[in-house]
Amino acid sequence: MAENIAEKVDREEKLARFCAEQAMEKLGGNVVALNVRDISSIADYFVIVTATSVPHLKALAGFLEEEVKKEFQRRPLAVDGEPFSEWVLIDFGSVLVHIMGEEARSKYELERLWSDAPRLEIAEN
Repeated sequence: MAENIAEKVDREEKLARFCAEQAMEKLGGNVVALNVRDISSIADYFVIVTATSVPHLKALAGFLEEEVKKEFQRRPLAVDGEPFSEWVLIDFGSVLVHIMGEEARSKYELERLWSDAPRLEIAEN
């Protein structure tokens, strides 16, 4: 039976929340999850995370890929960027995870750019 729209939305929101919670577990800083469904054609959710160093950024990206694969049996459609650029984007289709170094995060201010998007409440582990 075909999945209805409400089930798909619920599943994608669960994925966004899961990514945010897992990033916090790996000590990602200032984790924000935005519902951009109504204001973007790119994705339904953005998860934005700050890494403290290049090794931390790499660890966060690898950890999120593995945990999503285990929990949702889903691999990223793409992983773009390099840790040395201070920005790696993990594309899970309707959920985009932005892992950024502190300098890139303050420079690009994605939360301000997408300030019309409602934030998801994320449970702290």
